[in-house]
Amino acid sequence: MEQNYNSLVKYCEQENFKGWDPYDGLNSPIIQKTIFGKSRFIRLAWIQLFKRNPFNLRPFVGIKKEYNPKGLALFLIGYHKRYKKTADKKDLEKIIFLADLLLKKKSNGYSGACWGYNFDWQARAFFQPKKTPTIVPTSYAAEALLLAYDSTKNKAYLEAAMSVKDFVLNDLNRTYDDKGNYSISYSPLDNTTVYNAGLLAAKILTLLYSYSKNEELFENAKKITQYVVNKQSPDGSWVYSPLHHHQWIDNFHTGFNLECIDLYMKVFEDKSMYPAYKKGLDYYMNNFFTEKGESKFFNDKLYPIDVHAPAQLLAFLVKSNEIENYQDLAEKVINWTIANMQSKKGFFYYQKRKYYTNKTPYIRWVQAWMFYGLSFLIYPDLNDKQYN
Repeated sequence: MEQNYNSLVKYCEQENFKGWDPYDGLNSPIIQKTIFGKSRFIRLAWIQLFKRNPFNLRPFVGIKKEYNPKGLALFLIGYHKRYKKTADKKDLEKIIFLADLLLKKKSNGYSGACWGYNFDWQARAFFQPKKTPTIVPTSYAAEALLLAYDSTKNKAYLEAAMSVKDFVLNDLNRTYDDKGNYSISYSPLDNTTVYNAGLLAAKILTLLYSYSKNEELFENAKKITQYVVNKQSPDGSWVYSPLHHHQWIDNFHTGFNLECIDLYMKVFEDKSMYPAYKKGLDYYMNNFFTEKGESKFFNDKLYPIDVHAPAQLLAFLVKSNEIENYQDLAEKVINWTIANMQSKKGFFYYQKRKYYTNKTPYIRWVQAWMFYGLSFLIYPDLNDKQYN
């Protein structure tokens, strides 16, 4: 496994951590400079054309490889895990490079540090212009900068991460339930209630609390986490969101939810949410992985097999200390994934579908995630302050 991991590391370093993304279709000058780019329907169709096509059309329409802030954060977390084990100066240099780059990629004009994606993004629920900050890349960037601070003691990293609380609490929109709990919007531009996004907001408030002991962070993290826990289905699952077109139940978002709830319970020593966590854990383990080690995308459907899922499984199992209970499953999943979804060049494929495999070497969605997941599995020491 370490040989496969090292092949991935070599590929990512050769690419200097730049690459394409499944959702970067709107970076094409063809769509940007024509009237077609003004149509919501065409933007949606254009993104899907590039996301689902087994042939990578990006070089032919002017879409360049770029840095993605969430990808940078995932790489940084992986290098931090390596550095704690190896104490190799080259790993420390990578941490500093990636952390400095993250600071440069911040979105400006908000209450605190925040990050968005390097492309315009048209979703069914909303449109997000390039660099619009969202809670997902912001939460991972803050987690990464906290670890960069732990590795380097550079206070600039800590200060940027700590300021993320102001973005979360002041710039994102809230949806309340009748008990005073609430969910956080994806970005300042929308009012959606996506459960894993809300929990990622709770996660970063929880991590920041572990550094500051600010009670306001605890109070808000509890309200957000409780909101999502209350939305759990009787069988232990969560749909993606309450919107009518978001009623699916998928693998890696379930893993995100469990990771965030587990962290909340550990940091705040709040066991009241354990029954929901245990029920969700049982659902996750019993519905998303096959006997062969395939990672199902949905609870009721195998394909597409997406490497996001095994990567999140590995990180979650180590962070939560559940790896002791699911070691056999972890080994099956990673062995199948390496055997079926890693190129001889070191990079991992995007998705395996029933009749074909999409081998586009996406940097954020695929390489950064596998780098991150494998780093936890190979370097599982959890003495990091934020994981205690």
